[in-house]
Amino acid sequence: MENKKIRCFGDSPIYIDYHDNEWGRPVHDDVKLFEMLILEGAQAGLSWITVLKKREAYREAFDGFDPYKVALYSDAKIEELMKNEGIIRNRLKINAAVNNAKLFLGIIEKYGSFDKFIWEYVDYKPITGHWDAIEDIPATTAISDKISKDLKKMGFKFVGSTIIYSFMQATGMVNDHFKGCFVDF
Repeated sequence: MENKKIRCFGDSPIYIDYHDNEWGRPVHDDVKLFEMLILEGAQAGLSWITVLKKREAYREAFDGFDPYKVALYSDAKIEELMKNEGIIRNRLKINAAVNNAKLFLGIIEKYGSFDKFIWEYVDYKPITGHWDAIEDIPATTAISDKISKDLKKMGFKFVGSTIIYSFMQATGMVNDHFKGCFVDF
């Protein structure tokens, strides 16, 4: 009999791959952090599986999530993105990606990297949740509230506390794998 791995979530290959190889693992690369910030914002009002299925199309459409390129997107490029059936064609979310790229670069200029800026909120160490089940994981925390408030004050869009907490989980600032999950590290 096969020893089946216990996971927090994942019933499709794309979800299982994301859970097993990314979710909760610390990310310190600015391009990857930018990608997750944009994808988490794109998820607003939708399921994460919807975004994961469109992720490769997003990477292509958004120049590999290079914030330097995205920050320069023109109105014509935004119109092109609005016609791209591979991504979520929501004008507010696309405009937010361009806006956030510009602000992201401002943080890099000020702090040396977005990584240095964002990880300071957790004292440069992942927070481990130690939850008994996926249902126990909160949607927001005091830290996600603070990050959200600070980013909004800077002008970022689609950075509500729930989105930011998901971002924190996606980038390993928070490890919310529940007790018993084979990835609980």
